[in-house]
Amino acid sequence: MWKRQGNAMRKSVDDVNWNDLLLYLGRNNREILHHVHSENNSVSKAIRINHEIILIRVSFIHNELVITFPQLNTVSDHVTEASATYVEEWFDLSRDLQPFYSLAEDDEILNGVVSAYKGLRIIGVEDLFEALCWSIMGQQISLHVAYALKQKLVTTYGESICHDGMTYWLFPSPERISSLSVEDLRALSFTQRKAEYVIGVAELMASDYLYKEQFIGLSLSEMEAKLIAIRGIGKWSANYVIMRCFRHPDAFPLADVGLHNALKKVRNESQKPSLEEIERWAENWRGWRAYATFYLWRTLQD
Repeated sequence: MWKRQGNAMRKSVDDVNWNDLLLYLGRNNREILHHVHSENNSVSKAIRINHEIILIRVSFIHNELVITFPQLNTVSDHVTEASATYVEEWFDLSRDLQPFYSLAEDDEILNGVVSAYKGLRIIGVEDLFEALCWSIMGQQISLHVAYALKQKLVTTYGESICHDGMTYWLFPSPERISSLSVEDLRALSFTQRKAEYVIGVAELMASDYLYKEQFIGLSLSEMEAKLIAIRGIGKWSANYVIMRCFRHPDAFPLADVGLHNALKKVRNESQKPSLEEIERWAENWRGWRAYATFYLWRTLQD
């Protein structure tokens, strides 16, 4: 449970691998939506609360997660509570990982991986529009190039606040992107198709034809089918969104290149495994395939 102490919110946690969470958050120097402060092991991020942009900073001190508000002298209860809810979802803190740990103990692929990074949690993307755009931008290109695309999109069309000489950005709204032309995004190095897909998703969301609450209560297969019906969203993109935005622990981006490279590395093989092999191994991960994927991705940072 989160508790307020002055202008800060605090929560005792005993199963969070903060160092590996920060390592993931800082994995690319073109990341534009948060900033990792290596000097004090914290992360800062701008979020929107009641139409106002608020800067939050999250630290891990003596087994407590601590949320502070660097640019505010006084903080309302609503802001502290909304920020705590955001961080809870961002780091999937409500998830009991013990069943995943137990599963991994008996799995020859996951055993060493999970024991090495125990306490790592899937870092979420709360905003559905951001998650969908990120999944589109990341299709068939390297992670570094995808970050470059996101950086251009956010700094051109997003909102921001400044604090201590640093700019903190919010992902552009679907309303803002829906007003653009394909040529506007082509000028940011988007391909023709990706520009069309991103604007198409923006139009769906700006018109309230697509919104996050539609997915509440749906099964994994139902969520997948609903997302795949969107132009530009295939099975990989759908499962990535379900994993990162809807926090389903069994979402499985089977075709993910990072997953393939991680399995090659963990198994010390000269070639990447086939999809059939991965599907066979993943049968033992059912219920936790998203977490298995996220932990395997972590091995690529070593």
